Amino acid sequence: MNPEPEKAELLTTDHEFSLAELAQQSGASEAELRELVAFGAVIPVNPDALPWAFNGRYLPTINAARRLGVSFALEPKGIALVVSLLDRIVEQDAQLGSLRAQLPQFVA
Repeated sequence: MNPEPEKAELLTTDHEFSLAELAQQSGASEAELRELVAFGAVIPVNPDALPWAFNGRYLPTINAARRLGVSFALEPKGIALVVSLLDRIVEQDAQLGSLRAQLPQFVA
């Protein structure tokens, strides 16, 4: 018998996650994610609405921050700082790519 293939879903930055889904996808606990929200490193789509929903753009950043947190034994405040800085790097990289696209083709 051939087992049924599991449904695969492409997760984009437009995808929204609940707190539980973000915890499951990132490997972080819900408590860790709440701490990141408390420190302002991760912001729900609507902070006043319950339950919280999070933009998918946070998933790769949280994954990277968790790995760095484990590697360097960072406390929650340190992980929140890493998340903030990684998020800023992603934003800066996107802006740089946009500016490069505006340059004339002959400029390298």
